[in-house]
Amino acid sequence: MADSESFTRIALALPGTTSAPHFDRTAFKVKRTFATLAPDGLSANLKFTPDEQEFKCQLAPDVFEALDNGWGRQGWTRMWLGPATEDDVAAALAMAHANAVAKRK
Repeated sequence: MADSESFTRIALALPGTTSAPHFDRTAFKVKRTFATLAPDGLSANLKFTPDEQEFKCQLAPDVFEALDNGWGRQGWTRMWLGPATEDDVAAALAMAHANAVAKRK
């Protein structure tokens, strides 16, 4: 089971990552924000591509769900930390981090 402390530790271990307040959440960013942690520590939002989002949500629907709004249609995905393992967190953060550092075309 993952928690907000393991999420934060794993996120900040990714190259160039910093954290900062973002409204009521904590944002993790490199060139741009790739994840935010909810204030209650129960969930986090991660920025995937729409294809990655679809894959993650199908692979582990108890862990991942697309946000039901315009941000969700852009790939922002909620990750429930309770049912997630630290490996799930590490893989999801690595994917979102890679998207944040990739060059835009």
